[in-house]
Amino acid sequence: MNKIAGLFVVISSVISAQQQMSLLECENAFQQNNLQLLAEQYSINMADADILQAKIWELPQMSGYINGYNPEDKRFLDAGRAKGLEVTQLIYMGGKKKNEIAFAKSNKELAQLQFSQLLVELRTQLHTNYYNLYYEKLKLENVNKQLGYMNDLLKAYKVQSAKGNVSLKDEVRLQSIVIQLNNDKVEINKNLLEFKQALKVLTGISEGVEPQISEEEAKDILAAQPFGDETELKRKALENNADYLFILKLIENSKLYSQWQKSLNVPDLNVGMEYDQASGTFNNEINLKVGIPIPLWKNNRGNVEKANHAIKQNQKNAEFQKFDLETKVESAFQIWKSQYEQLAEIKATDLSNLDLVYNGMLKNFRNGNISLIEFTDFMESYRQTALQIYDMKNELMQSAERLNQLVQTKIFY
Repeated sequence: MNKIAGLFVVISSVISAQQQMSLLECENAFQQNNLQLLAEQYSINMADADILQAKIWELPQMSGYINGYNPEDKRFLDAGRAKGLEVTQLIYMGGKKKNEIAFAKSNKELAQLQFSQLLVELRTQLHTNYYNLYYEKLKLENVNKQLGYMNDLLKAYKVQSAKGNVSLKDEVRLQSIVIQLNNDKVEINKNLLEFKQALKVLTGISEGVEPQISEEEAKDILAAQPFGDETELKRKALENNADYLFILKLIENSKLYSQWQKSLNVPDLNVGMEYDQASGTFNNEINLKVGIPIPLWKNNRGNVEKANHAIKQNQKNAEFQKFDLETKVESAFQIWKSQYEQLAEIKATDLSNLDLVYNGMLKNFRNGNISLIEFTDFMESYRQTALQIYDMKNELMQSAERLNQLVQTKIFY
């Protein structure tokens, strides 16, 4: 079995085990089954655990003593004559706990935005592969239609060529078109395998996905236009884009971290009670104990300085991210607009005329009204044009998805 035949066998086995699904059904499966999304959700759970941990105070400390050696009575471990007990608790000062909790909560918000970033990225991959698969299938149907006729024609010419009724040159001319169509088919089938594999991973559906879109639905999507203009799209992107919101939240997060680090410079109190049986001023005395470090210097100065630099770094990154996002939205809109206008120039009547001429050329060639050269020239032109039209439609879909990804407000349906 040669490589081409082997590829077709693989394609056949893949196609036989798949289910038709709308894009909405694929999205539902994606949100329920995608392992990357399920794994990323644990980052939010871990951030919740960090908040819980930040709320926990240091445990009280208890210490005690008993007499080791009584020199008067010459007794070891004389617990009856001398013992003591002390309990202390660390009291955080300067709002340390409040700042630590606020920083932990900010980290959770960052984790949620990271989840949103991944969700948008994977959903875009889902849509991209879904539409790629849809248009590659249409291309394959078109190529198979052409191959069905051309293979029969080539077979007949081979018979006539062997009898000397037609020239070998004519047979070779037909053979070249069949070879090109088969090359197109191999490339399309290769793409189909890649897109199907990607959809399997994204949706978690091992049987495979077959796009379920009617021709009218596809036309409606292609005809859809974004709301507003570039300015409106940029404003929506700055309001909704998870990547940009993440860097803005990172500025807030770094400020909270800086505030927490500054509060660590404030000395904490150690407060406690002490019981002493006999070694103090009074027998069985109970004392109040208070301890505090002497703030001769700021012991967290380096971390505070580092946190302040992080704020400035994130602010600059936010400026870049804003400019970069606005530029990407502008470019994506212009690309979509150019492709939309290009496709709009091709009217429905033009496509009907293309199929009409194709069928007419087949009929006229069968009837001997046109020469083989005219026929093969047309077939080569038709092959390229048909595939290009499908590619143009797919590229317009992909441009719309790119705008959806950047603006993250559903502007195309």
